[in-house]
Amino acid sequence: MIEKSLYEKYQIEFSDEILPDDDDYLFVFNENRQLYLDDDKRLPENLDGLKVNFCLFIGIYRGMKAFVVNAEGDGTFYDLREVYEFNHDLYHIAGKAVLVNDWYISHRFCGRCGTKTQLDEKDMMLKCPSCGQVHYPRIAPAIIVAIRKDDKLLMAQHSYHDTIRYALIAGFVEPGEAIEEAVHREVSEEVGIRIKNLKYMKSQSWPFPNSLMLAFTAEYESGDIKVDGDEIVRAKWFKKDEIIRYESDISISDWLIQDFIDSH
Repeated sequence: MIEKSLYEKYQIEFSDEILPDDDDYLFVFNENRQLYLDDDKRLPENLDGLKVNFCLFIGIYRGMKAFVVNAEGDGTFYDLREVYEFNHDLYHIAGKAVLVNDWYISHRFCGRCGTKTQLDEKDMMLKCPSCGQVHYPRIAPAIIVAIRKDDKLLMAQHSYHDTIRYALIAGFVEPGEAIEEAVHREVSEEVGIRIKNLKYMKSQSWPFPNSLMLAFTAEYESGDIKVDGDEIVRAKWFKKDEIIRYESDISISDWLIQDFIDSH
C-alpha cells in the first residue's frame, strides 16, 4: 500500500484547452481503463499512432504538465494492478488520472437534459449550460474492517473473489448513513455478529473502479457467525500464523492484516 501523499509530486490544475508539449506526461487510457506504456514500461513521449478521443490537462507532475488522454490504438496497455507491481510512483499518479478519465467520459453530456457540458473555470467540475446541473468526479466511499477476538482475526470468503480465499469484511456506504453505521451494518449483514470499540485507522484511494476505502479495526462483542450466503459463503476466526496473505500489498486490506500480525 502506498502511504505517501499524492501531492508530494503533483499539483492539481485542469483545462480542456491546453495541449501537450514535448516531455509532458501523457496518461493514455483505453476503453478498458488500461494505461498505455512503451516497450520500457514508461509513459509515451507523444500520441503518434493513437486515435485520441480527448486530451485533458490535469495539473503539474514532477514539474511538467500532465494530461489524461483517452485513446485507441495498437500498443501495450497495462491494468493498473500490474503497474503497481513494477512502478509504485507511476501507479500512484495514474490512479488519479484514470478517475479523471472516467469522470470526463461519463459527463461530457448532462445526465439530466442531454446538453453538452462545459468544464468549470475554478473547480474540477463539468456543468450544464442549459439546466445548470453540475457533475463532479464520482467517488464511492467504502469501509473495510479488521475484527479481532482475542488473538484471532475474522476473515471471510467472498462469492465474487476468484483468487483470494479469505478477506476482510468490506462494503459500500449507503445513502443516508454515517461511515460508522456502514461498518456495523455490513458486519451484521455479512457475518451476523455485533462489534465494539470501532476505531478508524486510515484511508486509501482505490481506483477499481472509483472507491475511497476507509479502514477500521473493531473488537468482537457478541453473536455467532452466520454468513449471508450471497456475498459471503463462509467466515471464520484465524490466528496470525493461519492467515494466508494476499499476493500483493497494493490494498489497505493487506495493511490491516499486517497491522494485526504485528500487534499479536
